Amino acid sequence: MFNHQSNRFNPIGYTPFTIDYQPLTDDWRRWIAENKLLGNSDESILAAAAKHNLNPIEVRQEIATLANHPYFQAGQYCAQMLGKLQSHLGIYAKLAQLSPQPQQIDCRDRLSTQEFLENYYATNTPVILTKMMDDWPAMQLWTIDYLKTTYGQVEVEVQTNRQTDRDYEINVDEHRQTVLFAEYIDRVCGQGTSNDYYMTAINNNLEKTKLRKLLADIEIFPDFLDPGDGDGKVYFWLGPAGTITPLHHDPGNLIMAQVMGRKLWRLIPPYQTQWLYNYQEYYSEVDCENPDYDRYPLYRNVEPIEVILEPGEAIFVPVGWWHHVRAIDITISVSFTNFRFDNEFNWQFPFLPRR
Repeated sequence: MFNHQSNRFNPIGYTPFTIDYQPLTDDWRRWIAENKLLGNSDESILAAAAKHNLNPIEVRQEIATLANHPYFQAGQYCAQMLGKLQSHLGIYAKLAQLSPQPQQIDCRDRLSTQEFLENYYATNTPVILTKMMDDWPAMQLWTIDYLKTTYGQVEVEVQTNRQTDRDYEINVDEHRQTVLFAEYIDRVCGQGTSNDYYMTAINNNLEKTKLRKLLADIEIFPDFLDPGDGDGKVYFWLGPAGTITPLHHDPGNLIMAQVMGRKLWRLIPPYQTQWLYNYQEYYSEVDCENPDYDRYPLYRNVEPIEVILEPGEAIFVPVGWWHHVRAIDITISVSFTNFRFDNEFNWQFPFLPRR
């Protein structure tokens, strides 16, 4: 058992012990850089890397190399400036929590143009508008039977097979389908609660089909909206109970008018954006009905405002306000973006993979 020439212990069949570390790929290098830019300590990065079986010596070397790289140093400057902006948002969120009243959305009857502009549009404040659809013929005419009888033979575009794709809103072009309106209505009425199919703004049927005649049954709120600027800015929505518009914000202001059925709205103010894991344009990764706090821990800070929009009510959703919408019943809605006031804004959108 001993090698007398070397005087060293040399058991038969002994193999030196080695650790089979995971390779330090570019994906892991990006992960290290992201954590450093977020201000995480070297020790926390090493501890997390160890759980994934990365070589600690290689990780330490990578951290040291990273800190001295001019590209990373430029990134640090941008990250710190972003951090300053996020701290401002955090201050607004903290101040909002000081109010003894829970956050809620005003309900107002027949607002004047000036009241709407000064108190809601210009202050980026949502409001529910009531008694402004009382004179719409659509409130009496637009039953399922009426739409099927009058427009059933019109070819319309809808979204289908949404439940097979977590990112159905982003991959919307993969879910477009043209059907007769009557066939779509039969599906809506006959298959119960579902998020698998939906006619939404993105299908733009008022612009592209004979459903445009439906515009004669509504009044485009003249105190707030420009009736002469409605092309491509007025949208028809119809779907079964259970349709979901996932958490996102719009690039401009909008009004959504509820003609039939109810919708549950969850709204989140823009100053909570840093906790919403924005990853593609204006979408959030978080399912706010069933949030995964292990994966998205910052979402614990979020306090959505919930409202149920009833038939005959409209909601003003200001630019940048996040919202998630679930249909409680079979619903018909009309949305508008043709405001009399400036509604064009410059955005810088992320295009990032899911975490």
